[in-house]
Amino acid sequence: MKLASLKTDHPDGKLIIVSHDQALYVDVSDIAATMQSALENWSSCCEALTARYQSLNNGEAKSAAVFAGQSVLAPLPRAWQWLDGSLFLNHGHLMQQAFHLDPIADADKFPLVYQGAGDSFLGARDDIVVADLKHGIDFEGEFGVIVDAIPMGCSAQEALSKIRLVVLLNDISYRALGPREMKTGFGFVQAKGATAFAPIALTPDELGEHWQNGRVCLPLQVTRNSEAFGQPDGQEMHFGFHELIAHVAQTRPINAGTVFGSGTVSNADPSKGQACISELRAKEMIQHGAPQTPFMQQDEVVEFNVFDTNGNSLFGAIEQRVTASNKSENQ
Repeated sequence: MKLASLKTDHPDGKLIIVSHDQALYVDVSDIAATMQSALENWSSCCEALTARYQSLNNGEAKSAAVFAGQSVLAPLPRAWQWLDGSLFLNHGHLMQQAFHLDPIADADKFPLVYQGAGDSFLGARDDIVVADLKHGIDFEGEFGVIVDAIPMGCSAQEALSKIRLVVLLNDISYRALGPREMKTGFGFVQAKGATAFAPIALTPDELGEHWQNGRVCLPLQVTRNSEAFGQPDGQEMHFGFHELIAHVAQTRPINAGTVFGSGTVSNADPSKGQACISELRAKEMIQHGAPQTPFMQQDEVVEFNVFDTNGNSLFGAIEQRVTASNKSENQ
């Protein structure tokens, strides 16, 4: 299925199903009012949602309307928890080499993860509104998953069966604020902006053969100001999402609707480019001794998309523009 949250006066919007070709949508709030409601009652509403999805694709759904990505919120506009991993080891290796950092012990055995703010996710077309253009504005292209309830101590295999939806996201970062917070050992707060999501969340079966071992095995297309920036492939994740989930659940249960992120998609092959500015700057430091590419400034635009082998966008595009909250003070 392809699910989304239509904009309404309510902060959680209204649950809709989007057709496979993303041309049409149908209101399914009679089955589950919101995405969170669907996730909390997945076992009882999944069959009805699937039947409605099939009827929409068959041209049989009543009250079907034209789907427009700008009319939706983030698929899950707010979540109980937002847990972001760092599952692509290549990204960490580049940072360590560029900044002469000591390797993190057992990073290849235990996934790195921190808890971010899940109370107000951004939609795919929402601006990146910043308090100060000097904060080192960066984007981070990631894949993510949204889960059903997970019991404490669940295995990775059980966690895999509890992944309900797959999403595409932009984890906005403020690089000038990160170093001080990292030194505290308490994780990011100021250094992370609100995370933005592509319009559509997919059930894993929609990915077909490209969903393998808890990984999205497709390239993430990234452009900055309409110029190609990277196309790293999700297959190179060192840990699958199920392994990240099981790691977190070792000591606590996880509520339905929790969102897990992959961390910046990163590949060892330099020709794949990158999904964040910081990684490109790290490569420049390694090669030239100093970074050359600036972070984002006023009115710059970043776009993310993932296409299947037939050239169809799977999640819809994320397209965001940078704007300062007070332009006159920041220019």
